[in-house]
Amino acid sequence: MALLRGCLCRSEEDFGGVLNLENLRLFSYKEIRAATNNFDQRNKLGRGGFGTVYKGVWGDGSTFAAKVLSSESEQGVKEFLAEIESISQVKHANLVRLLGCCIQRKNRILIYEYLENNSLDHALQALGSGKNGGGLTWSTRSDICVGTAKGLSYLHEEHEPNIVHRDIKASNVLLDRDYRPKIGDFGLAKLFPDNVTHISTGVVGTCGYLAPEYFVHGQLTKKADVYSFGVLVLEIISGRRISQTIRSDSDMFLVREAWVLYQQGRLLDMVDSRMEGCYPEEEVLRYIRVGLACTQATPSSRPTMSQVVAMLSRLHEDEAAIPMRPPSFAEHYGDRTATDGPSVGPLLQASPKARWPDAAAAAVAAAAEPPVCSASFTYSEVAPR
Repeated sequence: MALLRGCLCRSEEDFGGVLNLENLRLFSYKEIRAATNNFDQRNKLGRGGFGTVYKGVWGDGSTFAAKVLSSESEQGVKEFLAEIESISQVKHANLVRLLGCCIQRKNRILIYEYLENNSLDHALQALGSGKNGGGLTWSTRSDICVGTAKGLSYLHEEHEPNIVHRDIKASNVLLDRDYRPKIGDFGLAKLFPDNVTHISTGVVGTCGYLAPEYFVHGQLTKKADVYSFGVLVLEIISGRRISQTIRSDSDMFLVREAWVLYQQGRLLDMVDSRMEGCYPEEEVLRYIRVGLACTQATPSSRPTMSQVVAMLSRLHEDEAAIPMRPPSFAEHYGDRTATDGPSVGPLLQASPKARWPDAAAAAVAAAAEPPVCSASFTYSEVAPR
């Protein structure tokens, strides 16, 4: 309780529930500072929307990751509490384990298990720079897809109450020494009681991964996570980061490119050439189709995460029969609208470089409540006026 009384940012009652959580240890700021060598920059693992992550080593030689939240951000306080509430009782092989926290004075720090291979985003960056050409074999990529899907399926359907992560992206998929994936960073997560189908909320998350209906209307369902997972699958298979295709003047937006190749019957063209053909074509095609199914325009058309796990694990053999409809950028930018007919081919061919939503919808959404992106892109880069 002494640590709680030392917090200058919130009342004791706001943090009181932390003491009632099982298997959650309260660490002092002093011991964390010592274990991270005074938060030495050489121990810095990365930086997120609300803080910086450092590697630490306890006196017994065991390692941990310390997520240090910004002390000035009121939103950071909320995200800190949300992360503790969301993950403290969560136990799954594909979810990062929360070991404890520090809430002493202005300091708010989450202590997680340390994962040796950083994040999927880090691995994709290494691929792009040529530093990790052999690190992501097809077997490894397949395991990352399946493991991440299992973690999300647990959050959506097995954990009580259900949890929507809201920020599924490559930098939030952490990799252990054997490249097994674990979903981390629950700071934006929302709890979904059984009787709730959707929540209207301010838009937060990372540009490029946001489902169209969530980005434009703020309508949050589990299918928003499904869309983000679909983007993740396309990144893993192509070896390209979504941020590259958003920023680039030469590359096509990754999701749109996948749909164009699907229409043209050339899906294998998007497979990372650095695998040098060392992959089972039918299996890779199945994974790409699953990724496309997850990024369909209508949320109800997207599979659930348990269905995704089944399809990726060959427990569901009819994924090719799922009606495929491209994301809403095709509807916004084509020469004709989706109501003009069932075919999506001309829409995809006619549309320019995709950025959803259209300018009018983006202006309305921005005026209502500007979205918060944890990536470094501006709103106009995603929906240019």
